[in-house]
Amino acid sequence: MPNYECVFIARQDVPSGQIESLTNQFASVISENGGRVAKTEYWGLKSLAYRIKKNRKGHYILLNLDSPYDAVAEMERRMRLHEDVLRHLTLRVETLEEGPSVMMQARATRDTGRGGRGGRERGERGERGDRDRGDRDRDRGDRGDRDRGERGDRDRDRGEREPAAQAEGA
Repeated sequence: MPNYECVFIARQDVPSGQIESLTNQFASVISENGGRVAKTEYWGLKSLAYRIKKNRKGHYILLNLDSPYDAVAEMERRMRLHEDVLRHLTLRVETLEEGPSVMMQARATRDTGRGGRGGRERGERGERGDRDRGDRDRDRGDRGDRDRGERGDRDRDRGEREPAAQAEGA
């Protein structure tokens, strides 16, 4: 039988107990039509990239299926009719994944599996010798709009002048 991965997103205000019964309801559709659910995973309540039917978050659920196309088509039909399901996507795959999916793995193991940061510490940028810096490499010289002298000129302007009465009397 063909293998499928199905991910669906349920509304954010659905309680977790109802999420389990919703998942079991879709799994029973598959088993009634001659297929089997190899694995179910609850990925949690996650933020959506954009609002879907006035929802900003959704419960993500993965179903790995080993079933005929008719069972998958019936499950998708019921997902379209169910008001708690915001979106669903079913893909045919060659083989089903063993163990936890990528979403369920720890973030640290995902990063090291892809190469991570290449052994660099966070914040280290390394050499960027391939970039053309243009005029930014050269000294731009004195801008001319500022006096780069000592602070004495500024102190005199701030009020260390003689009071007007003393200046007139002298």
